[in-house]
Amino acid sequence: MNQAQSQLQAARDAGASDYDPVDFGFAQDKFQQAQAAMADRKYALASDLADESRADSTLARTKAQLAAVRAQIQSKTDANSQLHAQNAEAQSENDQHYQQQKAQLAAQQAAVQQAANGDNGDNGDNGDNGDNGNPAPSSTSPVPVPAQGASSPLPAQSPMQQDMPAPSSSVLGNPQPQQQQGQGFQTLPDSGQQNQQNQGGQL
Repeated sequence: MNQAQSQLQAARDAGASDYDPVDFGFAQDKFQQAQAAMADRKYALASDLADESRADSTLARTKAQLAAVRAQIQSKTDANSQLHAQNAEAQSENDQHYQQQKAQLAAQQAAVQQAANGDNGDNGDNGDNGDNGNPAPSSTSPVPVPAQGASSPLPAQSPMQQDMPAPSSSVLGNPQPQQQQGQGFQTLPDSGQQNQQNQGGQL
């Protein structure tokens, strides 16, 4: 009877009334019957009922312990599932944030590229304007071109002719005899004759 009472208390402490109320109820009934047999001094019947109560209490306690372990496993499983769901949600949010940052970076790069292309186009237009009317300065000075309607530049001067030699003193001292009156003015000798006369006078 003492062993049956101890097993019944162990089953109660293990939560058998919650996890296995059927077997735990059998254990309680058998123990009460054993107590009644002891009061009637039916010791053999009381011993058998006490053994049955102890067995039912052991079974109820074992089932209660097993159910408690299963409950803990299920609780941990649920916690793990919830944690996995939170991780998946966080991963999804991270992916969305990454995609947003990637899209913003791509838009910024496109804007920078478009601005660079616009600057290059403006530089090209400036180069075209220089070709149309504003040529770049060069190291060599441009050759002046006379405007339409202006007088043409003077032609290159030919080298000056050599001055005629002055007549010698002999020629100046001996004038030519005057011709007869009425024949007109006396012509001067040409340069060739003058040179011959000069040479003759020198000889």
